[in-house]
Amino acid sequence: MERTLIILKPDAFNTRKVGTTIDRFEQAGLQIVACKMIQLSDALLREHYAHIADKPFFPDVAGFMASRPVIVMVLKGKGVINRVRNLLGPTDSATAPAGTIRGDWGSDKMTNIAHASDSPEAATAEIKRFFKDDEVLA
Repeated sequence: MERTLIILKPDAFNTRKVGTTIDRFEQAGLQIVACKMIQLSDALLREHYAHIADKPFFPDVAGFMASRPVIVMVLKGKGVINRVRNLLGPTDSATAPAGTIRGDWGSDKMTNIAHASDSPEAATAEIKRFFKDDEVLA
């Protein structure tokens, strides 16, 4: 069974879509094996977004992601990485089709409801970044 990391972003809270987003994952048969609400620190944001930390738009991303607590969770299931990415739709909500989470509730590339790991390697690294081993329950 594969695992993936999800971050429910500030806009999921602002639009009151946290529960319905989690419900979509559960209705798809995915299992929540870790979940917590955290405030993202500057250091954690720099580590998580290291691939864009030198870009001029990074301060906007970091400011948005730190604007309120987020929910980080680990989902488990067969082919979970691709299944979650299909449920979410493209990163740019403006191009995401209706019926996807981002297409239904997102606004753009940054305010797009959730982050999801894009590969098994990324999932492993991201899960370790946000959870201790004993916090992931299955």
